[in-house]
Amino acid sequence: MNDTPQEDRTKLFVGNLPYSTTQDELNELFSEFGETVEVKLITDRMTGRSRGIAFVKYASEEQATAAIEAMHGKEMDGREIIVNVARPQAPRRSFDNNRSYDRNNRQGGYNH
Repeated sequence: MNDTPQEDRTKLFVGNLPYSTTQDELNELFSEFGETVEVKLITDRMTGRSRGIAFVKYASEEQATAAIEAMHGKEMDGREIIVNVARPQAPRRSFDNNRSYDRNNRQGGYNH
């Protein structure tokens, strides 16, 4: 059984965006290449400001490919943007709060 997430060739990563870019601007810009299913500008949770990255999902792989070819390396407000197929999100590992810590059997560290 393969637990590795599969690449979705209709979902694009857009990076090195000017921090002033809005979600509406992205939607307008990327909709030139086809039907955008989702446009998500990533923002900082604390400040709400853009982190300079976004994800754009198209209705078809052909539309996504057209957007990559047209937009990768394009300059926006003095910044050369990056546009490529988004990598699948890695599974998150949970932290086990119930791990016991044996002070008598620790390796390395200081001797008291």
